[in-house]
Amino acid sequence: MSENLNHGSAEKKDVKPDFSVKLHELSNVKKVIGVMSGKGGVGKSLITSMLAVMMNNRGYQTAILDADVTGPSIPKAFGITEKATGNNQGLLPVKSLNGIKIMSINLLLDNDTDPVVWRGPLLAGTVKQFWSDVIWGDIDFMFIDMPPGTGDVPLTVFQSLPVDGIIIVTSPQELVSMIVSKAVRMAGLMNIPIIGLIENMAYFKCPDCGKEYNVFGESNIEKIAQKYNLEVLARLPIDPGIAAACDNGLIERFSGDWLDSVAQMLESERGLQTEPEPKISEVREDDMGDKLKIAVAADMGMVTQHFGHCESFEIFDTENRKIVKSQSIPNPGHRPGFLPNFLHSQGVNVIISGGMGAGAVEIFNEKNIEVITGAQGEAREAAELYLRGLLKSTSSVCHEHRHHGECGH
Repeated sequence: MSENLNHGSAEKKDVKPDFSVKLHELSNVKKVIGVMSGKGGVGKSLITSMLAVMMNNRGYQTAILDADVTGPSIPKAFGITEKATGNNQGLLPVKSLNGIKIMSINLLLDNDTDPVVWRGPLLAGTVKQFWSDVIWGDIDFMFIDMPPGTGDVPLTVFQSLPVDGIIIVTSPQELVSMIVSKAVRMAGLMNIPIIGLIENMAYFKCPDCGKEYNVFGESNIEKIAQKYNLEVLARLPIDPGIAAACDNGLIERFSGDWLDSVAQMLESERGLQTEPEPKISEVREDDMGDKLKIAVAADMGMVTQHFGHCESFEIFDTENRKIVKSQSIPNPGHRPGFLPNFLHSQGVNVIISGGMGAGAVEIFNEKNIEVITGAQGEAREAAELYLRGLLKSTSSVCHEHRHHGECGH
């Protein structure tokens, strides 16, 4: 009897807590990008705003979730003074002049200057409600302006929201290298891919002679990037025009090409098409095949966000786009390269997961197994959406996992 009790207790310890928060039912967010900094005052909110403006100008439906609850500055940068409203279905974000959807605590306070003197759990709860209670509608790119540091709110964002990757903003000071290291390690512990680094206030360019001056000393960004095998995405100068645009709520009217390469990279990684998605009737029968075997990496019947971590693979045999048989196979282990070959031996044609390491994707491609990443929800429902032509891959590749083998590297 005691042995059975102990065994049951051990099983409970193995169950990983799920802190994820469900997106509002009237919302569809395709890609979530967190913008993070190890310390305040380096221009994180500025970078968030500029990235959102750039992607919006490229024709994407763009939004900003202002998670910097105690220091919200996004509404001011966009010149927004109206308050958020709602209905019986949820909160409605405020739109900027050019249609960027924004939700911030300042849009809910009676007075913008009222301090938000809340403890960590209440701050974290507010951020989760911005995800679950706000009617975002269809969003291609959502940028999350995170508070500085590695405290409660960044932890909540990483645990509760399906973040596809983060951009770390830094400045040239030597002290920042240590602080960036903390942010990088936190992302690694939480298995969140790091898209790259952006250095703000990197230099000042004299308008008369064109010479560049390192006002804050020599940059350390390349050393940090090399140390953690990261990419330097951009280096922004000290430009009074940028500060003036933010102060006057005119960030959407400010032009600069420093972040063009970042926008291009986000486009290519997302794989978004500017033309509309094909209707179900437009998907040819032979494109789907008469028979398919679909594997979904799952935890307790739900799509897992990390392929190699999954408790099981839910296998669905299908004919003519309908599931005719299903079985659950426990994860046999996550040695590097093992799982893709294992699933191939099971006759799998399609693998569905929340995220996956680049190494695993490569092996699946070699085996002619279609990879669908960025999925969420119930495993069976994900398979059915795929069969109906409604589930598309978001190319959610885990580049910076702490345990590389767990995602198939």
